[in-house]
Amino acid sequence: MEKKELDDMKDTIEKIISLGLGIVSAGKEQIEKTVDELVKKGEVNRTESKALVEELIRKGEEARQQIEAMARERVNAILSEMRLATQEDIARLERRLDALERKDHTEN
Repeated sequence: MEKKELDDMKDTIEKIISLGLGIVSAGKEQIEKTVDELVKKGEVNRTESKALVEELIRKGEEARQQIEAMARERVNAILSEMRLATQEDIARLERRLDALERKDHTEN
């Protein structure tokens, strides 16, 4: 392979990697636009483009779900360390208050 071909291939790989990393925040329209640019440059053929878009969207969704799960886990850990009341704690206390109020009303 000539140097130009290697450079073109390297650029294409870098674009695909960047696209893959950007998928987490990129919308479907942006992904389609980028893949269309690759098609126009001849770096991806038209028949592969739809499958590539679908795969990148799927991987982006998987990455988004993983990031959300990690963020939720970290937030829960921080809240636990701070010993703040959770919605579950508040609901439990409300049930106890309701039970005490009912008991008080029946005794009076």
